[in-house]
Amino acid sequence: RSDAGETMAWSKSVDTLLANKDGLAAFRTFLKSEFSEENVEFWLACEDFKKTKSSTKIASKAQKIYSDFIQADAPKEINIDFHTKTHISQNISEPTLSCFDDAQRLIYTLMARDSFPRFLRSEPYKELVKKQQNGNQKRWLPFL
Repeated sequence: RSDAGETMAWSKSVDTLLANKDGLAAFRTFLKSEFSEENVEFWLACEDFKKTKSSTKIASKAQKIYSDFIQADAPKEINIDFHTKTHISQNISEPTLSCFDDAQRLIYTLMARDSFPRFLRSEPYKELVKKQQNGNQKRWLPFL
């Protein structure tokens, strides 16, 4: 469980939010409520993909990301431009660890500029901060 200070720190940047387990969970829940959780799922899949060492795993993970998020009518299709999608499609047969970098950057920017500010304005986030602030006061002021 994050404390009020941590929860408020999430508002500093989308990086701070994504790096915190509770922040990431809260953000995912928010994105689900907006029917756009595929963005953070794609971003996380790319982060995991970039840590892949085995060349056989690189190929299979790349194919999974492609079929889940990139190809037309993918179950969790992300909204990226035609040029980026085409570039990935042309290179997916021989994937590299950087093959999704452009798409990941686009999705990160979309989350940072669009979803993240809405998350910070959302009632669930405000309620969480408020609840944790109240909880902290009670811990230090037992007469409240």
